Amino acid sequence: MIHLHYIDEALLVAEKPAGLLSVPGRSAENQDCVVARLQAVYADALTVHRLDQVTSGLLLHARSKDMQVALSMQFEKREVGKRYEAIVQGLLEGDAGEVDLPLIVDWPNRPKQMVDHERGKPALTRWRVLSRDIAAQRTRVELEPVTGRSHQLRLHMASLGHPIVGDVLYGAVAAQRVHLHARELRFTHPVTGEALAFESATPF
Repeated sequence: MIHLHYIDEALLVAEKPAGLLSVPGRSAENQDCVVARLQAVYADALTVHRLDQVTSGLLLHARSKDMQVALSMQFEKREVGKRYEAIVQGLLEGDAGEVDLPLIVDWPNRPKQMVDHERGKPALTRWRVLSRDIAAQRTRVELEPVTGRSHQLRLHMASLGHPIVGDVLYGAVAAQRVHLHARELRFTHPVTGEALAFESATPF
């Protein structure tokens, strides 16, 4: 069962476990996903945004078409606050910064993405160091995706020479999981206008 952080008549906020798809894939074996599990209990649950299969954390769903449109607009207008926590390989220099590199799908190697300054879509990530583990040669970081491109955080960290721990797709050493978690989600309730904020404990 999917853990819920919040539910009302308009929307629900779910906790996505790492390894589970946000939405169903094309093949028969990829039908198990967050939205399918939610719809088994809440038949009206509709996807608003997605997290990569390897990523855990907060996922917002609407409970009607109107709510789906309203919430999706907040994402499009960048009115939704999103913060992630990750552990990256190596010791990041500096305590904060940003990565501004345009991304496009690496078609022969999809779903992998790549940096492309001519054809890529703009992508901006802000990062801040939370702690450094000298012994393990790893850095814990808070990541804020200003844009919402596919694999943005993963590729942006790798482009700094610090891939997210476990993210073999982008050059990291294999680990039990990819150390990327959607920790905070802030948005406006489309019915009440109330500012809502949710936080999920980072599981690594």
